[in-house]
Amino acid sequence: MEVAKTIFYAILALGVLVSFHEFGHFWVARRCGIKVLRFSIGFGKPIVTWTDKLGTEYAIAWIPLGGYVRMVDEREDDVAPEDLPYAFNRKPVWQRIAVVVAGPAANFLLAIFFYWIIAMQGVVGVAAIVGQVAPGSIADRAGLQPGLEILSVDGVQTPTQQSFHEQLILRLGDTSNITFSASPTGSEEVYTYTTPLGEWEVDSKKPDLLKAIGLDLSLPEFEAEVGSVESDSPADVAGLESGDRIVSADGESMENWQAWVNHIKPRAEQPIALIVERNGVQFPLTATPARVEVDGESIGRLGVGPLNRYWRLDKYGPLESVGRALNDTWDKSVLTLVTLKKLVTGRISAEHLSGPLGIAKVAGQTAEVGLVYYLGFLALLSVNLGVLNLLPIPVLDGGHLVYYIAEAIKGSPVSEKVQVIGYKIGLFLVMGLMIFAIGNDIRRELPDDSVVEQNISDQQ
Repeated sequence: MEVAKTIFYAILALGVLVSFHEFGHFWVARRCGIKVLRFSIGFGKPIVTWTDKLGTEYAIAWIPLGGYVRMVDEREDDVAPEDLPYAFNRKPVWQRIAVVVAGPAANFLLAIFFYWIIAMQGVVGVAAIVGQVAPGSIADRAGLQPGLEILSVDGVQTPTQQSFHEQLILRLGDTSNITFSASPTGSEEVYTYTTPLGEWEVDSKKPDLLKAIGLDLSLPEFEAEVGSVESDSPADVAGLESGDRIVSADGESMENWQAWVNHIKPRAEQPIALIVERNGVQFPLTATPARVEVDGESIGRLGVGPLNRYWRLDKYGPLESVGRALNDTWDKSVLTLVTLKKLVTGRISAEHLSGPLGIAKVAGQTAEVGLVYYLGFLALLSVNLGVLNLLPIPVLDGGHLVYYIAEAIKGSPVSEKVQVIGYKIGLFLVMGLMIFAIGNDIRRELPDDSVVEQNISDQQ
């Protein structure tokens, strides 16, 4: 069932992104008076086809790893005399440029739309709280201390650990100054910390940006405060409410949430005498944990969650969300280009490239977490698709764009011979990269050598 869900969400993701990309090409081609012969989602033998009144055949094919828009073009096929005015190759160069750019542009617009929805719904993330600082490290030289909440890097807000990581990726390999703004936990005072990055060495195969910069992000222990109560749970029946602080259980002081969890687990179906503090007033309650099975173990469960003071909600109104969506799309585009640069220069190992299997796995995981996270994955993938397609590699949209810009400058098309050579090289690069990425996917699913050796040793 899990495999089926993963496949479904992966196909849905690719289907949506490819459909919008190809629709961009299709829509602009039609507006430029170009006759479209086929609009296909997927490759191979069609599962279903239909034709509109303008003679365009629409198809959904078996292999959901892309799509294409086939237009009337003398370079690809014989064209009937009556269709010559509608041939792609006979259109002005600026119209051909518009058709080529329309696909990636559609992906950027789709990403903006998804980020707009996400901004209005709000995204919850964990604050970037400094845990430990390694002596002599970049973080230590900057003056960062345990307990500080990092609010921004180089003036860019980093409300969550994820956004903090993204800003560090952008600085990977730099040597100039890096600036953090941070605030002591629970304080409104904001301080600035600046230091040169110097030689910032990061393991390219297993890049740990936090370790390289000399800090870890760890949250202080949660206090024994109730953040959420499930409806009709034992905690709800007992009268516990959000905001309650558990002072003691069966006479034992509850110093933190973990102590509270440890007390409940072994006491399934056993009444627990509580002292609870609510609005400054302490009073007794009795709660009886239900018995539940978790990983083959029978434990007690009340149905409460901790009050997490370190979650950060990123949420905006409809108009504010437009600006946020534009900013997110731009930031992710820059992040994609910077990451590609790091891959090419060896700052990040190519082993981190993911193919269809890796994308499918992430699609399933984000869908299981929730709609907002799945939309975030779709938005990021759409940005990546838009950026990658604009790379100046023949067979990609960016390669075609280079040829047409050259034609516009020199006043005549690039020679067929040069284009054919370029397409062969581009096809070799793209196919090679795809095979390498799929190989990475397979290697990630194989057990680590050390694990295999340990299993053999255990059997002996």
